[in-house]
Amino acid sequence: MIDVQRLRVFREVARQGSFNRAAVALRLTPSAVSQQISALERSLGTSVVCRSTRGVEITDAGRVLVDTADTIAAELDCAEREIARLGAAVPRLTVATFASGGQRLLPGALIRFRAAHPEVSLTVVESDPADSLQQVRSGAADLALAFHFEEVPPVRPDDRSGLTWIPLLEDPMWIVLPAGHRLAGRDEVAMGELGGERWVQGCLSPTDLLDHYAALAGIEVDVACQGTDYVFAQALVRVGVGISLVPHTALTADADGLAMVPLAPPRPARHIGVAIARRRAQDAPTRALVEALSQEVGVPSRMAG
Repeated sequence: MIDVQRLRVFREVARQGSFNRAAVALRLTPSAVSQQISALERSLGTSVVCRSTRGVEITDAGRVLVDTADTIAAELDCAEREIARLGAAVPRLTVATFASGGQRLLPGALIRFRAAHPEVSLTVVESDPADSLQQVRSGAADLALAFHFEEVPPVRPDDRSGLTWIPLLEDPMWIVLPAGHRLAGRDEVAMGELGGERWVQGCLSPTDLLDHYAALAGIEVDVACQGTDYVFAQALVRVGVGISLVPHTALTADADGLAMVPLAPPRPARHIGVAIARRRAQDAPTRALVEALSQEVGVPSRMAG
């Protein structure tokens, strides 16, 4: 049987790429780290690292073990938090969410949830989707409201993440223009009509998507600002810096000075959903919040019974 402490040490060695750096992170001596790795290799009957003066390299067997170590570490962290939660006098629920989802989708769902579960203490954490999924996996969050741009969701039924992905809605991208723009009065605008425009990027994630759809339409992308916030991007559009590609749920409520026009197909879209730990699928507060989010966007709940 693999010793959990040795596995933890190996995981840090793999992460740091060095016995010395792993020793610092773990507050151990390099000799102690080396001894733990040697003991792990004896128990497995194979090498997990290749030692050299330049550091360590992970073997094929080691790479298999790293994946397992990550899963075990997440499970142990989650178990500790679950035990603490069970021992708490007040039931708690932690929700991780991306900014625009927290602004547009979560408040209405929380109103429904709190009406049904006033005894639950809620904590909301703003996180990028990649971080929020890891938070659910480790138990730092019970539920993540997240999104992905690809057709394939970030969690699949047969993967080793321990998560379940529950789709909620497709969030199409719109074009945000200054109010006096030549295309401001249109019902929709095609990407090919936007050649020669300067662009204000509101988020790093869809940059490649914009380039892809622009290439399909035969236009080039001239970026005036590369930002990370859709509200900021729309503020720059308002004063004429450029135009922007913004998901429908991230469109600002203050439309003064702006024109918001749907992008004609083919167009990119965010796919918004909820990630929960599979082990929490029967947890009543978690299920209730997923149901509330489904009601908020007007789709039937897809939680398994």
